[in-house]
Amino acid sequence: MKTPEHLKYTETHEWLGPESDGSYAVGITDHAQQVLGDIVFLELPPVGRRYAQGEACAVIESVKAASDINMPVAGVVVAANEDLSKSPEQVNADAYAAWMFRVKPENAQDIAGLMDATAYAGHAAK
Repeated sequence: MKTPEHLKYTETHEWLGPESDGSYAVGITDHAQQVLGDIVFLELPPVGRRYAQGEACAVIESVKAASDINMPVAGVVVAANEDLSKSPEQVNADAYAAWMFRVKPENAQDIAGLMDATAYAGHAAK
């Protein structure tokens, strides 16, 4: 299982990575895509919408199940990866290259409260 050191992680298996414009890219972890299996559909959140931390904001479906994707931090969605919604199998190819949306966080403390790679690896191994 890959767990890049520069990312932050949630208990619900989303990752969060900083972008040069101050926003953060969000996707699901390698562990999550392995558990889900072949991804066949992705419903992304609308750009401009504000979400609370932990709120369901997107849906991912695989041949096994449909799951919510939760917002890792409170904030506004500033971009959605429409290419990914057209080719959701990219998540299986590389979960960390396949960002789903970008969020502008409202509170830096939300980010500080997320898990680092070591903590997430332990969480995912449970």
